[in-house]
Amino acid sequence: MLYQKKIIPLLFKNYNPKITFYIMKKILVPTDFSDHAGYALKVAAQIAKKNGGEIFLLHMLELPHQGSDAVGSGHDLPEIMLFKNAAINKLEDLMDDDCLADLKVSEIIQFELAFDGIMNISKKNDVDLIVMGSHGASGFKEMFIGSNAEKVVRNSDIPVLIIKKEADEFDVNKFVFASDFSDEIKKPFAKVVDFANKFDTELHLVMINTPSSFKPTHVAEVIMNDFTSNFKINKLTTHIYNDVNVESGVLNFANHIDADLIGMSTHGRKGLSHFFNGSISEDLVNHAKKPVVTFKI
Repeated sequence: MLYQKKIIPLLFKNYNPKITFYIMKKILVPTDFSDHAGYALKVAAQIAKKNGGEIFLLHMLELPHQGSDAVGSGHDLPEIMLFKNAAINKLEDLMDDDCLADLKVSEIIQFELAFDGIMNISKKNDVDLIVMGSHGASGFKEMFIGSNAEKVVRNSDIPVLIIKKEADEFDVNKFVFASDFSDEIKKPFAKVVDFANKFDTELHLVMINTPSSFKPTHVAEVIMNDFTSNFKINKLTTHIYNDVNVESGVLNFANHIDADLIGMSTHGRKGLSHFFNGSISEDLVNHAKKPVVTFKI
């Protein structure tokens, strides 16, 4: 089932200095004041402190006659002001959380649908990373409604980190990144490498072999070695894992090595293409119990 090749540290060749690496300075944390949103905020705070970054704490007010402006832009109907003031008070309470001590934090309240607001605010503020809490979705809810986290993963041009449970320390010792290691993955993979190096984590690259897409070990080895030769990776382990499909393979492999984080790249399929083809990254966001980080191709 599992083939493993261990290389620590990686002796890389043909390193390309033109590849620009990823700096996680501006982190957007959408919050609905739920427990899962709180878990995401704690993780975002740890990442910000590690990188000398700042946090944009965003709450969306999905109200009738929504506008697109933030607080103070004329939304002065009594019932809207009531919700707005309540949200401001909750944000102020969050600002007092110990995890945000010594961090620069900007509070934003936006009158907009959650997904639209997250996309617009991330672009407006040139955000580097979105950190969201999610409890996943399943069955008809997943098919017809989906989660905001899933929509953000599908559409975001910047990396999205999904947090599923509380963690006092976001300790990433084992980071799994699954891929076919094609050329189109190289650009987002530069961000994967930087993420792994910043956390001083061991990056476990895995190619999932399935019955419909099988590669002999010697072929898979060449593909992975050629792919990684252009990157400076501090700690690397490569694997080939066999399973019935890619999603099951990623989840089973991550559990097998007791990974702390799962990474995937996403094409961001939309419309009928997404309905018929699905997205492995979105499925993982819904089904994985471990944190998932996605990188747009």
